Amino acid sequence: MGNYLIIGGSKGIGFSLAKTLAVENNVWSLSRTASSELNQSKITQIAYDVLNPEKPTFEIPQQLHGLAYCVGSINLKPFSRLTEEDFLLDFKINVLAAVKIIQHALPALKSSGNASIVLFSTVAVQTGMGYHASVASAKGAVEGLTRSLAAELAPIVRVNCIAPSLTNTPLAEKLLNTSEKVDASNKRHPLGRIGTPEDIASLAEFLLTEKSSWVTGQVFHADGGLSSLRVM
Repeated sequence: MGNYLIIGGSKGIGFSLAKTLAVENNVWSLSRTASSELNQSKITQIAYDVLNPEKPTFEIPQQLHGLAYCVGSINLKPFSRLTEEDFLLDFKINVLAAVKIIQHALPALKSSGNASIVLFSTVAVQTGMGYHASVASAKGAVEGLTRSLAAELAPIVRVNCIAPSLTNTPLAEKLLNTSEKVDASNKRHPLGRIGTPEDIASLAEFLLTEKSSWVTGQVFHADGGLSSLRVM
């Protein structure tokens, strides 16, 4: 049984991951709002806003076996309409907030002797997509952070990243709020459908646990084949 910290555990991928890990582990779930569906004996919910400018002060166990930063943003605008504030906000949410939390949790991660960190990017970093300039810039920094931390923290802490394509979560609600949008999105993917939170959470669970004990510094493309396949 291990101790795992999930940031953004009340919804979407983080929610699915928290439930999966709690079957055999203790989970601390950080999010702005609590989830009544996470009221389990092995899940501790902590109210926390990742944009809080102060250093994190929440309590975590002395030993952590894994940390997943599942918070993200989908800020899609034409480049001409993006402001400096757009770029800064995406960077704060996806990069700086993750950095603060990892720094806060690092002593506990190192204390376990063999811990894992999972961060999240997007398919749009490696596959150029219009209207993604701000979020792809921020997520590109996440991929750089992943590899740098993996090198610096080896062999005690492994660090990997998942780059999903469009996934059916509350964050993507505006992109999937009609059957026509869902159908069009399904058809864009070689596997014929968009992702589910469970699709991504199962990969995150693998990367957080001993099942992936010889894997670090990698960016995994869980994207229904969108980034690498062209079906004729």
